[in-house]
Amino acid sequence: MTMPAHEHVLIVGASQAGVQLAVSLRALGYDGSITLLGEENHRPYQRPALSKEYLQDLITKEKLIFRSEEYWDEHRITVVKNERIVRIDKDADGSGVAHARSGAQFPFDRLVLAVGARPRRLQIVGADLPGVLYLRNADDALELKARVPAVEDVAIIGGGFIGIEAAASLHKMGRRVTVIEAGPRLVGRAVGPETAAQLAEYHRRTGIEILTDATVSRIIAKGDSVGGVELDDGRVIPADIVLVGVGVIPNTELAESIGLYCDNGIRVDQYSVASDGHTVAVGDVANQPNPVAGAEGRVRFESVNNAVEQAKVAAYAITGRNEEYVGVPWFWSNQGDLKLQIAGLSAGHDRTEVRRDDAKGKFSVRYYRDDNIIAADCINAPLDFITVKKELAKRALKPELERSTS
Repeated sequence: MTMPAHEHVLIVGASQAGVQLAVSLRALGYDGSITLLGEENHRPYQRPALSKEYLQDLITKEKLIFRSEEYWDEHRITVVKNERIVRIDKDADGSGVAHARSGAQFPFDRLVLAVGARPRRLQIVGADLPGVLYLRNADDALELKARVPAVEDVAIIGGGFIGIEAAASLHKMGRRVTVIEAGPRLVGRAVGPETAAQLAEYHRRTGIEILTDATVSRIIAKGDSVGGVELDDGRVIPADIVLVGVGVIPNTELAESIGLYCDNGIRVDQYSVASDGHTVAVGDVANQPNPVAGAEGRVRFESVNNAVEQAKVAAYAITGRNEEYVGVPWFWSNQGDLKLQIAGLSAGHDRTEVRRDDAKGKFSVRYYRDDNIIAADCINAPLDFITVKKELAKRALKPELERSTS
């Protein structure tokens, strides 16, 4: 049943998912009130460029902004900045009141949690020194940009996407960069060993030092700031600043406080609805059924594509139409002159096929299970990426067609 027009949707979190949900609700004809509430003192903005174009001053802050003030006004979406929700009083029917740290109150008939995740903090000696930085939001990026002109050596702890993207950007800006990864390879959670080796080879060739299987024991002080990073084996890596990218923790505290089931994020169904049957959760904070057709288990994605597609499904649910999220997960990462594109999920593969054209700088790995392609990592190979993505999309569509005709 469609939600009555007088109802009020409160979206806590002005993230990519939160913005998309607000936009999708209006596109679907939802005529009730919408409030998009963020705790940062910035208009809703895109995060992917923070470690790349924005850090390098290739784009301005205004280029990060999702929509103009006129758009929000014309579509009657109230955007609230600089308000942190600290308590939620929720009734059995899903309505309630959200209380902000400032004392402001925000009543709602339907609550959406698009609160994302926060950086995992280091728990070692020196981790609280000035100059130990994280890169998750615009304020983090502003602090990093302000410090970069005065530094020569940068140590990056963590060889995931954020770490390696920032490394490529800082190296391009003329800094000496060392990436310290505790695991055996770069971006090990996202790509296979062949792709990881190709990434490491590329970045080492440009002049970035890559250390794998390397554990940090402490951060060394120099005066009242950072002077270096000491590894378990006694090596000391010079550093004027230390950038940390060792994963994130989903922000489930509000969800837990109102009794929602959480497990590595807020657990939602295929329609993005949480365990109370009313509250919606989308984006990095949501633990959802695997959207890949025929796949089992649950996943929590940290990607723009997932934020957008899941938010669209959630908008349908709020307007009374259940549309399952079944699709092809895909990701991208720009690292200097290298563009990595990933289609599908490679977990559970039993065979790989490597394709490379060194003359053109192209490299791709295709992952198979039972002779069916399930994923691909593509480096500077956009046609390979598009081909695999289309093939996976056909397979995702087939079960939907079978259900609709049964």
